[in-house]
Amino acid sequence: MEYRLGFIGGGAMAEALIAGIVETNFSSEIFVSDPNWERLDFLKERYGINSVRDNKELVKQVDLVIFAVKPQIAPKVLAEVGEYIKTNQMVLSIMAGVSMATINSYLKSSVPLIRVMPNTPCSVRAGVCAYCVNDACSLGIENFVQRLLRAVGEVVKVEEDQIDAVTGLSGSGPAYIYLVMEALIDAGVYVGLSREIAKKLVYHTVLGAAEMAIKTGKHTGELKDQVTSPGGTTIAGVRALEEGKIRSALYDCVVASVNRSRELSGEDRLIRR
Repeated sequence: MEYRLGFIGGGAMAEALIAGIVETNFSSEIFVSDPNWERLDFLKERYGINSVRDNKELVKQVDLVIFAVKPQIAPKVLAEVGEYIKTNQMVLSIMAGVSMATINSYLKSSVPLIRVMPNTPCSVRAGVCAYCVNDACSLGIENFVQRLLRAVGEVVKVEEDQIDAVTGLSGSGPAYIYLVMEALIDAGVYVGLSREIAKKLVYHTVLGAAEMAIKTGKHTGELKDQVTSPGGTTIAGVRALEEGKIRSALYDCVVASVNRSRELSGEDRLIRR
């Protein structure tokens, strides 16, 4: 069965999912509503979606309602459309820091509810999505959700109390990697390479390292040791990274992101750094 998908919110993460879904022809019926009409026109022209000016009208036309708005405006949007969502529909949320209990409090009917944390590489079908479901989700609905998310990358099922951790690691993770890549490219320029050559070397080094870790299944420490010969160039670089406390900085950035996600959801259960 092909479901009609409706995105409330057409921002970067929504576009990432839409791009992957369109590329795989997962659904021919995608509806998007957004207060920015220029943004809607862009999405319509680029992906062939159905643009809708009103959130309530979108809800009435779809089988799966996907909330893709900023968590700060979630209460306003949920209050606007909650009563229009019926028992024969499904709800999927990619709103960081908004719990299923919060979403349920705005709904008048008990519906299958899925909470997902994707990341932006979904737009090139190289993302990873973690999801959790409520008790109203049947096995058939969960299988549908998995197929939907696999259209844009890898899929992992977690408990809801792990979603904040996913947000801090893989949801925000691409930004951390881009920052590392940018620094390596600048370092390449500093030691005498052109920026174009440095970019190509860094992009494919990161891609190749990830592919090697995935395909060999070896521990990353073992793969690192394969490159670090005694007294060689790589171990000198690794020592410099350890002196710069790179491990501690990466721990701290993930913890900071997790704590921010919990703050957005109103939790005071923060991780100490």
